[in-house]
Amino acid sequence: MPHHDEPLLKRAIALSREHMEAGNGGPFGALIADRSGTIIAEGWNCVTTGNDPTAHAEVTAIRRACTALGRFDLKGHVIYSSCEPCPMCLAAIYWARLDRLVFANGRADAAAIGFDDALIYDEIPKPIEARAIPTLHLPLKDGLDVFADWLKKPDKVPY
Repeated sequence: MPHHDEPLLKRAIALSREHMEAGNGGPFGALIADRSGTIIAEGWNCVTTGNDPTAHAEVTAIRRACTALGRFDLKGHVIYSSCEPCPMCLAAIYWARLDRLVFANGRADAAAIGFDDALIYDEIPKPIEARAIPTLHLPLKDGLDVFADWLKKPDKVPY
């Protein structure tokens, strides 16, 4: 465990308290730091203040860090979160290519205060037709054509 893990995690927890008490959203905070422990960006839950269901602390921190660094990946960086990330945030952490995740409260702790991600965790492995939200897979040639053109695009930026 790097020596800066605990102070950076405490900072993420402080963000959760500060912004919860200010009425900015739920009790969640996160930050992105480089390997030396320098904070690149901070985020907190802005779901209710921004009317954005994706504005969780981790996603907000990732967005701010990418903007600050001028790139779409966060290789070489660590995310510190006051709570175990929900499935959406965990996916964002993987897409951002972060090196590590350090969190304080677990998903059971979040569920105990009304933030239960179990439904989403349970839905992901289900076949499409068994999911709670009715979903129709309607494959169209036009959609496949766009994918085929992507493969041929000489100036694409892979990610």
